[in-house]
Amino acid sequence: MLQNLPFIERRLRKNVDIPLLVAVAVLMLLSLTTVHFATFTQAGTWMTVARQAAYFAVGLVLLIWVASRDYSHARRFVGFLYWGNLALLLIVRFTGHAAKGAARWIKLPIPGMDFKLQPSEFAKICIILTLSCYVASLGPRIRQFPELLKTLIHVAVPMVLIMLQPDLGTSLVFLAIWVGIVFLAGADLRHLALLAAAGTTLFAAAWYGHVLKPYQRDRILTFFNPAGDPRGKGYHVLQSQTAIGGGQATGQGLGQGHQTNLNWVPENHTDFIFTVVGEETGFVGACGLILVYAVVLWRGVATILDSEDQLGRLIGGGVVTLLVFHIVVNIGMTCGIMPVVGVPLPLMSFGGSAAWSNLIAIGLLLSIHMRRHKIQF
Repeated sequence: MLQNLPFIERRLRKNVDIPLLVAVAVLMLLSLTTVHFATFTQAGTWMTVARQAAYFAVGLVLLIWVASRDYSHARRFVGFLYWGNLALLLIVRFTGHAAKGAARWIKLPIPGMDFKLQPSEFAKICIILTLSCYVASLGPRIRQFPELLKTLIHVAVPMVLIMLQPDLGTSLVFLAIWVGIVFLAGADLRHLALLAAAGTTLFAAAWYGHVLKPYQRDRILTFFNPAGDPRGKGYHVLQSQTAIGGGQATGQGLGQGHQTNLNWVPENHTDFIFTVVGEETGFVGACGLILVYAVVLWRGVATILDSEDQLGRLIGGGVVTLLVFHIVVNIGMTCGIMPVVGVPLPLMSFGGSAAWSNLIAIGLLLSIHMRRHKIQF
C-alpha cells in the first residue's frame, strides 16, 4: 500500500513495515466481521458495518498521511497540538453532547449521519506527541525530580478535563502513556515510586472523601464482587463471562452465539466486542485475535529498539503503551479480571473517533520505522 505511493520518498518506501500493515488489515477485517455478527439480529446491521468500513477508509487516509510525514516535524506544532487539544476538551466540558450520563462528544452537522466526534480519543495522540517532544528536549534532566514533576503536570491538565466528563478509563490511559514515556526516557525509578505512593494516597483520600462519582466507586466494588448485584451493576461482567465461557474451545459458530443473538451482553459491538469473539469462535479464535495484537506490539517494540533517535523512541513508546493498555484492560474487563472502565478494543470496537486515533497511532509507528536510521537533532 505505502510502497506504491509517489509522495513517499523511494528510499523510505523499501522500509515500510509490511508485517505491521498486514496485522492492521487483519484486525480491520475481523472488526467488520465481528461487528456484523454482534448486530445482525438488530435492525440496520448492514448500515452499522458500512459505517465502520467508512470509518476505516477515512482512517487509512489518515494513516498514510501521517506515515508519509517526518514524525520529527511534530516539534513545530507542539504548542498548537497541546493548546488546541485543551480547547476541544473545554468545548466538550461546556457544550458537549451527553449520552449515558457522560458528556464526551461534539456532535458534527454531517447530512444524513448522526456522527459525534470524541476529542478525548485524539487527545491521546496529542499527548503522546507533545509529551515526547517535551521529554526529548529535557535529555538527562528527566532524572531530576522537579523536571519529572513538570512532565506529570503536562499530562495532568488534559487528564483532569477528561475525568470531569466523566471518563475514568481514558484518563487512566493518559497516566499509562506518561509512565511509558518517562520510563523509556530514563526517569529515576525512585522518583516514579515516590509519585506512585503519592498517587495511591490521593486515591485513598478520594475514595474515603467521596470525591469519586458513585458509578466509579460501584465499578471498582463490582470488580471484586460482580455477583453482589447480578441484575444491576454486575450485569455486564457476569453476562460477558457467561458468553466467553460458553464459547469453550472452538466456539458456538459465527452467528450462533446465544448471549450475542439475544443481546444479553450490552455494548457487544463496542466496548464488549471481545465477548462475541470468545463466544462464537471460542478459545482458539480469542487466542488468534490476541496473536494478531502480539504482532502489532512486536512490530512496535522492534521499531522502538531500532530507532536511532530519542524522539522516535519516545513517540513509539507512547503508542505501544497506549495499545497495550487498551488491549489488556479491554480483554481483562470482559473476562472479569479488570474493572469495567469503558475503553474500546483497538481496531475492533465499533466507532469512528477510536478507529481514527488508532490508525493515526499506527501511522506514527510506520513513520518512525521508515526513518529509524536517521538521527534527528
